[in-house]
Amino acid sequence: MKKQVLTEKRRKAREEALDIFLHALKVLRVGPAMERHVRFNGGVLEIDGRGYMLDDYRRLALIAIGKAAGPMAAAFLLQAGAGGARFEGVVVGQGGAEALPARLREYRGGHPSPNEASVAAAADILRTLQSLTERDLVIFLVSGGGSAMVEQFLVPEVSLETMVATHRALVESGAPIAAINAVRKHLSAVKGGRLAVAAAPAEQVTVYVSDVPAGELDALSSGPTMPDRSTVSDVYRIAEEYELPALLPPVIAEQVTLRSLAETPKPGDAAFARSRWSVLLDSTSLEQAAASRARELGWHVEIDDACDDWAADRAASYLLDRLRKMRRERERVCLLSAGEVTVRVPSGVTGKGGRNQHFALLCSRQIAGEAITVLSGGSDGIDGNSGAAGGIVDGATVERAHVAAFPVDRALVEFDSNSLLALLGDMITTGPTGNNLRDLRVLFAP
Repeated sequence: MKKQVLTEKRRKAREEALDIFLHALKVLRVGPAMERHVRFNGGVLEIDGRGYMLDDYRRLALIAIGKAAGPMAAAFLLQAGAGGARFEGVVVGQGGAEALPARLREYRGGHPSPNEASVAAAADILRTLQSLTERDLVIFLVSGGGSAMVEQFLVPEVSLETMVATHRALVESGAPIAAINAVRKHLSAVKGGRLAVAAAPAEQVTVYVSDVPAGELDALSSGPTMPDRSTVSDVYRIAEEYELPALLPPVIAEQVTLRSLAETPKPGDAAFARSRWSVLLDSTSLEQAAASRARELGWHVEIDDACDDWAADRAASYLLDRLRKMRRERERVCLLSAGEVTVRVPSGVTGKGGRNQHFALLCSRQIAGEAITVLSGGSDGIDGNSGAAGGIVDGATVERAHVAAFPVDRALVEFDSNSLLALLGDMITTGPTGNNLRDLRVLFAP
């Protein structure tokens, strides 16, 4: 009887963890957020209370990049109403059901590595921006994923194959995303504020759906329209710390080792004299939506983002220790954590998964036999090279994996978390959400 009660508790906890995750995704849709921030009235486009008289501009350009590009562009044009009819430009995203006008040229950029569309989109965007004058207005809609979806290196003869190898090496290096983006910015013609340089002297407004920590918008999609805080010195330090010259393609490694990279535009650069920035949604929004739902379900909720950008194993230990401390003080505790953890994938590994599923399996080893449930999922609906958003585990996962003849340790060593979680029926599948607000981890101790 006792075993059955515990099994029922586990089932209920898993259902409620998934409920919280899916609820947060549902309430944080781009459309309603755009309604709160963008309005068009009497010929004036208002963005976060600042007005732009559209008739004062000769041309209106719209550049949308990232995983939420399509939904953001559609929502923006809807809010702009009659004023939206004059906007022309480029949308680079995942592709979807959004019906966008023909004057917006659409590309399906690659992710997590660039593809041919990424390169074509970058060229189109640069041509569009470089034709603007001080009499023009450009609206940038930027969300996560744009680092790969739009790409052109500063060295023009660099091939797509080399770009792909560079992105892959950086993603698999084990470096935190901020460090990866610092390197990307200094290699690219479209990152680190260089789209703002291309658009100047036009008036510029950037609207974000953010998947980076608060105060670090220059890391979002590698900061194409913002002053860059990172420097070439940072890149050389990162390269040494993570042994990048041994991982990068020779032509790129040579730029790093010879210290020949060009600096990115910084605060105070004339390119940003007519620039403004606005945030629609971010990971704080994700946490708050999840916390609200968890409290409705009767959980005592705390939020802890201290482990953002930590290695996945260290983050797992930290969050589980924090959860156990909460549980000693009261019942039905829920710990929420947004952000991203890092996983260093050795070269040649062919397993299927992503950081969220890997993190979940790391937790499963530490909670074996305990009444703890852990969910980890990406708000974009895509985790690594799998079709899942993430995974959910509890104190029975290790035993269930053993019975299924696919031990958790094997899945972790082979970086094949998705195959195991799929076998157990414990992967979370949402499909692409058209949004990107970082990852969410939900930890329960009833």
